[in-house]
Amino acid sequence: MSFLFYTLVTLITVLIMEFVAWFAHKYVMHGWLWNWHEDHHKPKHEKKGFFEKNDLFFLVFAIPSASAYILGSATPHLWLFFVGIGISIYGLIYFLIHDVYIHQRFHWFRQLDTKYSRAILRAHGSHHTKHTKEDCESFGLLIVNPKYFQKRKNWSKEG
Repeated sequence: MSFLFYTLVTLITVLIMEFVAWFAHKYVMHGWLWNWHEDHHKPKHEKKGFFEKNDLFFLVFAIPSASAYILGSATPHLWLFFVGIGISIYGLIYFLIHDVYIHQRFHWFRQLDTKYSRAILRAHGSHHTKHTKEDCESFGLLIVNPKYFQKRKNWSKEG
């Protein structure tokens, strides 16, 4: 029973993290911490060096994960340890899809060719058409609007 419980806690945490990331992206990164995120919206030729200020968000998300590991290990609330694992798994997924696949910051794999991978690229590309914090769309990573499963020319204004 406990194996199943901890597996569910981990998987539910991974799912919840997509919504936490969406919220943080829309209201924190495109809000009061835009000065950290702004360089991520600049074209590559305007960037200097490998790192961006936007990379600081890695630390922001690592803090609750590390805290959950520590509290889950040091208290009778072991389930918190698995919340930390779930946050870490989501972080790894985010890193692989966002930094490795979409932005090609590491050349580990370049071409995924499925309807879903193309939809993720379209959604993220649409988000990056704006270089300001206002009027962006598509703040999530793994859950994308169904319109992005179609070619750009088939997108409607509403949807």
